[in-house]
Amino acid sequence: MCARDSRSAGKFRVVNRLHRMVNPVMRRIVGRMPGQALLETTGHRTGRVRHTPIGGAIRDGRFWFVSDHGEASAYVRNLMAEPRVRVRQRGVWYSGTAHVLPDDDARARLRTLPRLNGVMIRALGTNLTTIRIDLDD
Repeated sequence: MCARDSRSAGKFRVVNRLHRMVNPVMRRIVGRMPGQALLETTGHRTGRVRHTPIGGAIRDGRFWFVSDHGEASAYVRNLMAEPRVRVRQRGVWYSGTAHVLPDDDARARLRTLPRLNGVMIRALGTNLTTIRIDLDD
């Protein structure tokens, strides 16, 4: 393992602990805040409903966001196993189908999304990955 991989793994562990402390609080308020949303997935092993606070935006009938850890994030593994998801933004639930876009330029995508979230994702992320949710009509 090279030094960079070791630093990424350490950063992932620290950020993961931070998410575990902050996310329970954020789940209660995030779906009503501008630029923030609540992602509802189905657990890939348990089949249970999971809610994850995320930042993103609806553009042309699609919800876009960037995962800070890509496939290492449990919610990304969940939506890869079951792409039917729901997103709550500003108090409204939207259903759709999620797509992981590893070839998309995640840093460029962040520039089109809410600024504060982009700053946090760039600072905390180890494997930025774009996710697109095609919203149902």
